[in-house]
Amino acid sequence: MESTNNKILLPEFDSIKDDKEEILWTGKPKFIPFIFTEILGGLAILAFSAIWILSAKNWGTNSDNNSYFWLFGLIPLIVGAFTFLKKIFSFPNTVYSYSDKRVMMRTGFIGTDFKAIDYDKISDMEVTVSVVEKMYNVGTIRFFSGRTQTDEGNTTKLYDSWSAIENPYEVFKMVKQTSVNVKTDYNYPNALRPETNPGYNTKYDPK
Repeated sequence: MESTNNKILLPEFDSIKDDKEEILWTGKPKFIPFIFTEILGGLAILAFSAIWILSAKNWGTNSDNNSYFWLFGLIPLIVGAFTFLKKIFSFPNTVYSYSDKRVMMRTGFIGTDFKAIDYDKISDMEVTVSVVEKMYNVGTIRFFSGRTQTDEGNTTKLYDSWSAIENPYEVFKMVKQTSVNVKTDYNYPNALRPETNPGYNTKYDPK
């Protein structure tokens, strides 16, 4: 786990950071808990596909019209397999980070994708630890920046997340404190600042 304590930081975000931006933490997820959610989904899809194929083949023995009906069971199996393989092959390219300005995520199945969320856009943060993550001493931090999805009248919040990271509670507290400090700098104008922090040109100091 990379941390601000020893300043051993991964270089993956150097190419997108601003000139005066300081990377405070970088970290990679652990492999098994990172892909485990896809394994669970894959197992469910595999079971459904197997039942469909076996049932359809039995129907096909009694009717020539149903002889190829079992092929439809391959569709969810292929989709599930692709999702699972995409998760596996994106793992080497997945890195998380936060700086004195924003939180960032790097991932990518074929190419490399970056996503950054400024602290003033983040309205909610939470940390969760599933049963599997607890076995590996990791957890997930989720960030809500206002994105939602509406389906049949039901609105669901869309979170960005850091999955399967070590020391999730410690990292959560560091990101939360950084977010509070940066938002405070945004919200208080120069006239209300103490002389030791006179304006927006001051450099953020996590200490």
